Amino acid sequence: MIINSNNKVMFVPEPEIGTQSKEAIKAFQETRLSEILSYVNKNSKFYSTLFKEKGIEVSQIKTIEDLEKLPVTTKEHLQQQNMDFLCVDKSKIIDYMTTSGTSGEPVTFGATENDLERLALNEYMSFVCAGGSPNDIYHLIVTLDRRFMAGLAYYIGLRKLGASIVRVGPGNPELQFDTIKRIKPTVFVTVPSFLIKMIEYAEENNIDYKNSSIKSAICIGEPIRDTNFNLNKLGQQITSKWDIQLFSTYASTEMSGAFTECTEGKGGHLHAELMIVEFLDSNNKPVKEGELGEVTITTLGVEGMPLIRFKTGDICTYDSSPCKCGRNTLRISPVVGRKNQMIKYKGTSLFPPSLYDILNDMPGVKNYIIEVSTNSIDTDDILVKVGCETPDEIFEKNIKDHFRAKLRVAPSIQFLNPDEIAILQFPGMSRKPVTFIDKRISKY
Repeated sequence: MIINSNNKVMFVPEPEIGTQSKEAIKAFQETRLSEILSYVNKNSKFYSTLFKEKGIEVSQIKTIEDLEKLPVTTKEHLQQQNMDFLCVDKSKIIDYMTTSGTSGEPVTFGATENDLERLALNEYMSFVCAGGSPNDIYHLIVTLDRRFMAGLAYYIGLRKLGASIVRVGPGNPELQFDTIKRIKPTVFVTVPSFLIKMIEYAEENNIDYKNSSIKSAICIGEPIRDTNFNLNKLGQQITSKWDIQLFSTYASTEMSGAFTECTEGKGGHLHAELMIVEFLDSNNKPVKEGELGEVTITTLGVEGMPLIRFKTGDICTYDSSPCKCGRNTLRISPVVGRKNQMIKYKGTSLFPPSLYDILNDMPGVKNYIIEVSTNSIDTDDILVKVGCETPDEIFEKNIKDHFRAKLRVAPSIQFLNPDEIAILQFPGMSRKPVTFIDKRISKY
């Protein structure tokens, strides 16, 4: 990013710096940090007001460690003062996108031409990180409409990579396999749980999917690894049937970027050109490496709506050791859970992914939704709605026994037809499956 004489952001793609020394990476980021702080102080109504109220002189923020002197930005700030974050005239906005709204009111982001170029660069580097090349054909099982940033990002990133693209969209396994037969794509971009549906469809229709052209899948929206970077139950369930390589990603609309695994499969790499990341505790202090912390990002190179110390709500760990792939950027673990989704149930603290992992390992569970509510004594109750063809008391006991063995507690179970669960998973304008419904009176 370069700030020109008219105080406008000009994003200039640079060679990937992840392979440089940690000292060089830090120096690069600190130069960009000074630029973006000066930029938002002049152009963002939200940040200029905040810095003035807090008596902050941005010229004094010179190092990444100095970020602790700045207040954090939260999702509530974005929801309540959405357009106060905009740094350019609306005539400069090329594309409007919104967050999914799975954790509250959706937030709108406006992207300039430079922002779209930055977004393309992010995905270009992500696909290269995951072993992609111009010789690949990418099969996109994602939507490019509904104001969805990710679908657009994948598309323009692949154009920068020079790879071929086939835009199929989500759902309809028959169309997915027809596409594989006709075009012979090599890489999926998909929600990983959909691969289970494709496997089931193939087996029911005698399709030889195991010998298809597909060699790997970029997995979005759902974790396929645990915190030790081993495949979790969902990942194991896929690869036990289909011998393809899975790559985990973590991204959000707010960060306008992504953490993507390399071929070593040991965590999502930070693209240091595009953002600074911190991992903070509940007092907004950095946690130590290996400890759980809330992912907090400062975007670099964003022109339309840059964010400073934005707390994503996602809880992760990080690893700063050099990766065998040659990159020296830190790597992020799969998301353990969202801070506001933590459940306190019968004296045990849980995050929804720990429940998902057990359900994904249960034969007979077609699909599910976790519903959390507040009971009469103001504690959390968990109801697991399970999609199952032939439910009975023995199967219910088996599910509860698995929960007790893994988590020491067992939630209530309600059996529904898998088609009913599928409808609940995709309400109205949803762009990705809903697996967690929070009906609590208060949030943690």
